[in-house]
Amino acid sequence: MLENNKSDIAYQGWLLPKLPSFMRPYAVLMRADRPVGVMLLLWPCIWSILLASGGALHLGLHGLNMLILFSIGAFLMRSAGCIVNDLWDRNLDGRVARTANRPLASGALSVKQAVALLAVLLGLSLLILLQLHLVAILLGVVSVAFVATYPAMKRLTYWPQIFLGLTFNFGALMGWAAMEGRVSLAALVLYIAGIFWTLAYDTIYAYQDREDDAMVGIKSTALLFGDKGPFMVNVFYGVAFGLFLLVGLLSSASIWFYALTFFAAVRFYLALKSWQPQDAADCLKLFKKNIILGFFLALACALL
Repeated sequence: MLENNKSDIAYQGWLLPKLPSFMRPYAVLMRADRPVGVMLLLWPCIWSILLASGGALHLGLHGLNMLILFSIGAFLMRSAGCIVNDLWDRNLDGRVARTANRPLASGALSVKQAVALLAVLLGLSLLILLQLHLVAILLGVVSVAFVATYPAMKRLTYWPQIFLGLTFNFGALMGWAAMEGRVSLAALVLYIAGIFWTLAYDTIYAYQDREDDAMVGIKSTALLFGDKGPFMVNVFYGVAFGLFLLVGLLSSASIWFYALTFFAAVRFYLALKSWQPQDAADCLKLFKKNIILGFFLALACALL
């Protein structure tokens, strides 16, 4: 096992030490100890379900059921996506300090074990998907293609963050379809807003790995933008907020929607103002603040 030949740092944190030793590599492979990705995947789902419902007061039992199903689905699909990513990157991760202890890179798990876990996660995801409206099911099937191919994009283009945005925000379309049985114009605008949001926060995240990525041949917007990164990230957030406000207009939102969205934007821009791209720890800290940003935007949708 990994703990016998690698540093125990791989199994530190709030969750991993509590698990039986045989489960720990699987939990690391799924990033079960790092829920940030789950929340970033889940927020667009929550936004769309709340918006399509007309706000939290109009959710009803169907809306509550959708929130539960999408929450479980977000965990399953984010875990599956991490496994797909690590299968693609298993020969590169060992050359990067931050990823060297990942189970496939270190040999803690075999490819067969990872594929078996992936099959289980996809099977459970399918059970969730089949409980949704047909339009949402079809969208879910399409999203799997994005999940499978996204890891290849960082080898092909300096804009893999766009493809992550296309992948991570499918919930904005699926949530709306699950509630209304269709994809409205507001849902499409929300989807595009989410893409720009992802483009912004994943660019921040990519600044942690600029040197390692350049060394192993991985491309990213962080490498593309260089010193212009802070300006570009501000632009991406600005477009995302603008489109989010447009969703409110299309949804006949109340003044509370606009007030909370404006509050979230100002609050986050104050944090963004002090961002230091050359500081990996600061990049990670700012990246994680997007969870709070997503919460305030969800609150705005709830008060639609």
